[in-house]
Amino acid sequence: MLRSKCLPFSCLVSPTLNCRLSCRLPSAIFSKNDFVQRRGQQENRCRSIKSEREAESKEAAERELRSLESLPVKEAKTETLAFWIGSAVAFGAWIWHDQGPVKAQEYFAGYMLEQSLSVDNLFVFILVFNYFKTPIDGQSKVLNYGIGTAVVLRAVLILLGSDLVQRFEPVLAVFAAILLFSSYKLLMGKDEDEDEDLKDNAILKFCRKFITSTDYYDGNKFFTTLADGSRAATPLLLTLAVIEIGDVVFAVDSIPAVFGITLDPFIVYSSNIFAILSLRALYSFVSTAMVELRFLDKAVAIVLGFIGVKMLLGFADVEVPTNVSLLVVAVLLAGGVGASLLLPEAKE
Repeated sequence: MLRSKCLPFSCLVSPTLNCRLSCRLPSAIFSKNDFVQRRGQQENRCRSIKSEREAESKEAAERELRSLESLPVKEAKTETLAFWIGSAVAFGAWIWHDQGPVKAQEYFAGYMLEQSLSVDNLFVFILVFNYFKTPIDGQSKVLNYGIGTAVVLRAVLILLGSDLVQRFEPVLAVFAAILLFSSYKLLMGKDEDEDEDLKDNAILKFCRKFITSTDYYDGNKFFTTLADGSRAATPLLLTLAVIEIGDVVFAVDSIPAVFGITLDPFIVYSSNIFAILSLRALYSFVSTAMVELRFLDKAVAIVLGFIGVKMLLGFADVEVPTNVSLLVVAVLLAGGVGASLLLPEAKE
């Protein structure tokens, strides 16, 4: 019995079973090795796919960054901005010559105020472009359409506002309340609010109710043709709708602010238009330098508050001279820019 325990296993089984084991055992070993090898190949392939996706994601992020950096260089050069600012100054000089210094001071105060508000608004436009990942050509088209529409829209709103003020002057108190509320929001608002996810934005939700777009762009087209031959809107149309409606909201702040400086519709409209016409060129600086001007929005908030208080003082027969208004607006805005440059935000 002791010897039998030492016999090989192959001697203790039947010849038939022994034959089956001898035939199948090498095959089983080969299958196991083959499985291990294939498993390793699959793991390598998964790692390779993961690396490719990470590289594609990084490349897409770099392309988006390059698009934001290349747009100003390509389409909004310093010379263009200098031209529009020079044109605005020349127009103000003509007003000084033709209508006197008071009207010219009203124009320059309104122009500076509108220009500062435009800078803040353009920063919102950049957030919209980032959210929709709008290509460079698409950004140019949306900005051009937006400026053209704003020129017409501001004319309509200014004419309506001027007529309303002439018929019912106490409406200026409503304008003053709007400016004071806007000033409060800008002063008390947190910086993180600017980076919030736009998917919860009220304007975007409103536009999505009426515009159903594809998930992809078709060049700089607002509409594209689907595989079944039907027409569908692209995200570029949705982007344009958000920008256009946003400009209407911005006008609620800007137009009452200029009415706080002057009630002359010509001065109000001309200061608005010259500020709007420089938006295309301003986009270059806003997209690259707005982060550095961290105190500008606070300066704009104080200016809006000052204009609101000035309008309310008018009901108490307390008139703030136009040259004083111009000086206050200029000093506050210049102070906001200067403080931003002298006290840059600490980098983490």
